Amino acid sequence: MGEPAETDVVAFNAFQTVDPWRELKAYTDARIALGRAGPAMPTREVLEFSLAHARARDAVHARFDAKALCDGLTALGIPVAEARSRAGSRDEYLRRPDLGRTLHPGSREALAGGFRLPVDIVLVICDGLSAKAVHENALPLVTELRPLLNGRGLNVTGVVVNQGRVAVGDEIGELAKARIAAVLIGERPGLSAADSLGVYLTYAPRPGCSDAQRNCISNIRAAGMPAAVAARKMMRLMEQALELKLTGVGLKDDDETAPLLRAAEPETNT
Repeated sequence: MGEPAETDVVAFNAFQTVDPWRELKAYTDARIALGRAGPAMPTREVLEFSLAHARARDAVHARFDAKALCDGLTALGIPVAEARSRAGSRDEYLRRPDLGRTLHPGSREALAGGFRLPVDIVLVICDGLSAKAVHENALPLVTELRPLLNGRGLNVTGVVVNQGRVAVGDEIGELAKARIAAVLIGERPGLSAADSLGVYLTYAPRPGCSDAQRNCISNIRAAGMPAAVAARKMMRLMEQALELKLTGVGLKDDDETAPLLRAAEPETNT
């Protein structure tokens, strides 16, 4: 079969319509201004959708390298322990969100009494729904945060949790008698980002805390909020939390030049 004639190409292109708003794509990763080919999307957009969907699935099922994270925290001078939730497998973790919210009895026993008191901030790093996000963004964020904590004389310890969700930080925070639990967790992948890290801050953590008692910083990644910016936001919120003795709906970021922070909303991570 020979090459199509030039008239054939012109006739085919006549069916493809480019969205006049396509210039907006330069300002967002969202799937907008896709255009169309006749009554359907252009082939390129269909293929890119399939690729984004595959990346999201891979992120959810990626293997979590807890040891590498523990080694990284140790290198930063942060005492760290490894733990796991009650979810026995990735499938169970996805089917039973409740199991990811509490520690495995063996991990709870190992952590109980094992913290160097007093603890001001306990950093809880969980795979959540994207181990990829944690591998790429957690240590850069803590690296930026570490000197800020040191400069204010705050004691910090870390726990890396396999198959964990946000609420597991409440149990760990209570065991550590921490003033604040900061949960760093892989956010639910979307079709525009599979590497987004979220941070959930809870003052006086204890089992039973609700999402309304947390503050969230989201979209921490190279193409989103840089680690240095996120670290400053974390520090600012934690300072206010320690002063006001609360987090959640009653605590807002007082930096008017910064993007708006939101109280944590219920997500499948929790």
